Parts: sequence; structure tokens; C-alpha cells
Amino acid sequence: MREAESCRNGESTPLVAQSDDPGNDGLIPQLFTSLPALNEAASYLAQTTTYLTGCFSNYSVEPTARDPRHSTVHEEELVAFPSAQTDESVIRDPPSFTGSRSTLSESSSPAATASVNHEVTRDSAGDLTETSGAIVQSNQSGQNGISIFQGLIERARRTVRGSADDIGWLKREPDMPSVEDGTERFTEILDDIRHGLHKLPNSMVYLFVPGLFSNHGPLYFVSTKTSFSKMGLTCHIAKIHSEASVEKNAREIKDYIEEIYWGSKKRVLLLGHSKGGVDAAAALSIYWSDLKDKVAGLALAQSPYGGSPIASDILRQGQLGDYVNLRKLMEIIICKVIKGDMQALEDLTYERRKEFLKKHHLPRELPVVSFHTEAGISPAVLATLSHVAHAELPLTAPLSDGQPTRLPVVMPLGAAMAACAQLLQVRYGEKSDGLVTCCDAEVPGSVVVRPKRKLDHAWMVYSSLKDDPSEADAAQVCEALLTLLMEVGQRKRHELSMKDE
Repeated sequence: MREAESCRNGESTPLVAQSDDPGNDGLIPQLFTSLPALNEAASYLAQTTTYLTGCFSNYSVEPTARDPRHSTVHEEELVAFPSAQTDESVIRDPPSFTGSRSTLSESSSPAATASVNHEVTRDSAGDLTETSGAIVQSNQSGQNGISIFQGLIERARRTVRGSADDIGWLKREPDMPSVEDGTERFTEILDDIRHGLHKLPNSMVYLFVPGLFSNHGPLYFVSTKTSFSKMGLTCHIAKIHSEASVEKNAREIKDYIEEIYWGSKKRVLLLGHSKGGVDAAAALSIYWSDLKDKVAGLALAQSPYGGSPIASDILRQGQLGDYVNLRKLMEIIICKVIKGDMQALEDLTYERRKEFLKKHHLPRELPVVSFHTEAGISPAVLATLSHVAHAELPLTAPLSDGQPTRLPVVMPLGAAMAACAQLLQVRYGEKSDGLVTCCDAEVPGSVVVRPKRKLDHAWMVYSSLKDDPSEADAAQVCEALLTLLMEVGQRKRHELSMKDE
């Protein structure tokens, strides 16, 4: 009877037993001691869970018509007798009502008794129907609450896992061709270049495709282009909107290649850095039928061909961008400040890359070289400054060449890349250049270069103020990559001719 009365009075029994033990309150947050953002998310989840578990009742015990205690309660409350005397007698002596109908017959006439019995049956049935409906509705509410709770748990799991299940997905795909290690040959070529032996022919045009935000870095690829021009090689930096979507840039690169080819009658060797490699690969994948006679090969340097965990963690639902407003910040920077397209960053997430590569594969006959590095995280890297632009000052004193005074504009890109690399190492256990993990930069079927030297993502395109003269610079590395690509192309053409014979 107490259980039935508690159901009517709205008292609830929690679906999950609550404990006052303070140790349980800190159980979930203890899982996320490495990152403050995850701590905040876990705390929010724990508070929400505590609230939800107290909002729903346990209606596992349902009253039935066979339980005399519940019948007594319903009849006591709902039977309406014509006389106050009869009503009082029933209330004073409930057992006489439930145990035997003879007591009721003695206190009223046969007609009244029949009327009472009919009313009792009707009211009891109505009460049971209403109670059953309330229980069903409450059970549905409880199930909805459990679904909400399970959804929160799943979202927390996705937040904790992040991109762990996506990193390196290309290597796990059974239909993807294997890669070939070309590091040793690359090292030999680079050593020859440093000793003055250059093998790139001037019978080709070299096209550099810059990556994300390159429109706002005036010195992006400039030192490499200058070095190539001094060797008498024709080279261009693709003037594309780097913050546009992959497919839009693919169309522009296709037009760029055709313009170069029809103007020079020379085939084009492409080298794309970061998103520029993804854009160039998309152009050759989508428009290969138009470009196969005009392109000699493609080199991708530090390109997130399989996707980027940084882009995914910022933009994907249930990731860090939901808790620290990174998504909103990136929208403001890309869309409002630099007038770009948010899809440029979305196209680098694992989800978008999987969708794209299911539709568009690089042609098997295309020579491809992949290059990836690992960023250094030593304290010395934190003091490294990258030269990203020049600031021209008004001419204050006559100079011998009559040129205005230029001051270098530097940014601590090395420190930023080191911080991101450390984050990816701690969270996922993956090596990266700060933005792209090594395994996601390896294009299936390509010749892969894996240098041991610690180089971050920005080193390839922006020179450092403290470059080591005993090491190769970015222009020499790009020259070595394109030389290796040319050799891979020659070998592929030989293999194809042998098959035709």
C-alpha cells in the first residue's frame, strides 16, 4: 500500500542509486587529467548525469487487480455512497468492506447495495485504467531519460576518443595500394644537390601549389622559386584562393595547368604543400582525362591526404571545438577576417576525406611522391622564429641601391607547431609535423620519403632566422623531391612500355 500511495503522491525512486560518497563524484573527471578542456567536459557530463538520474521514477512494480491491498486503496478513495452514514462506516471499518460483502448488506438496502457494487466496479476499473496509463507514460519518460543519458555517454566517448579511430585509416583500407620507401634514394639525391649536382631538366615547368592561408603569407614558397629561377628552371606559384574548398581549387589548378601547357608546350611537375597537395591531387583525380598528357607527376609535401586530426577535432560534433569555442573562432577568422570559405577547413576532416576518396582516386599510372616529417619538441624550438613577410619602411637615408629599408616580419610558428605536435603525441600517440600525422600524409601507391631530421609543418615554405648552414634548406629539399619524382616517372613509363610489349 505504501508503494501505491507513493506512486500517487508523485514520489520517485531514482533509476540509478545515488551515493553521497565524494569519491564517485570525481570518478569521471579523473579520466581526463591531461587536458583542461576535457576536464570541463567531464565535469559538465557528471553534473548532467546526476540531474538526470534523479528525474525519472522506477515503476517496475505495477498494481494488479489480483492484489487485494491495491484494490482496497482504490475503492477507499473512489467509491461515492449516497449516504454519509454508509460512507463513514466504510471508512471506519475498511476490513469489513474488503473481507466480506455481508457487512455492507447489513448497513444498506439491497437496492443501495447493488448501486454501490456497480459504482465500486466502475470506479475501480476507471482508477486502474488511469493508473495503468500513467505508469505507461511514466515508463516512456523513463526510457526517454535513459536514451538521453546514453546519448551523453556516447558523446563523452567520442570526445575522449577524438580522432583515434580515424588516424591512419588509409593504411587499413584493403583496396588501397601499398607504398614504397624512397627515403634512401632521396637522401642520396639531396646530398648530390648540396654538392652542386642538379638533375632537374629545363624541359618541364615546375608548379608549386601553396596550402591553407598562403594568400596571407607573402613569402610562401618564394625562396624556393627564387632558387629554381637561378638554376634557369621555369617555375610558378599557383595563384589560387587557398581558403576555398578543395573542389573549387581543383578546378582552378586544372585551368592553371592547361594554361601553362598551351603556352610553353612543356609538361608540368607539381609540388603541393599541406592543403595545396590535397588540392593538386583532387585536380588530377577529377580531371585526369584532360590532364594526363600535360602532367608528369605530383609530389605532396606534408599534405593531409587522409585527413587532419586538428581539423577534425575543431569541427566535428562532440570534439573539443564544442567545449572551447574553437569552431566559432575558426569561422570568424576564415569567413569574416580573411573572407574565405569554411569548407576549406571542413574538407580536411577525416569524414570529408573519406567521402572524397571513395569517389575520386589518383590514377595508378601517375607518378606520386609523398613527403612527411616529425616536428621537434625540444626547448630550443620554442625560440625559433619564422620569416613570413617583409615590412617596408619609408626611406630615411639614401641607400646605395635606392631601395626602401625592409624589416623582416617574424612569427613563432615553430613554437606553435611544437605545441600541436606535443598535443597529438600525448592524446593519440602519433608523430606529426604539428598539423598532419605521418601516417595520414602517405598517399597509397606513392613513393614515401621519411626523413629523420626534425622539421615542422611551416619549415617547408617559411625560412627560419636560425637556419643551420650544415643542413639542407627548403629549396634544396623541394628540388630533391622533384628529382626523385622525375626518376619515379621514368621508371613507371618503362614498366608500362614493358607491359605493352
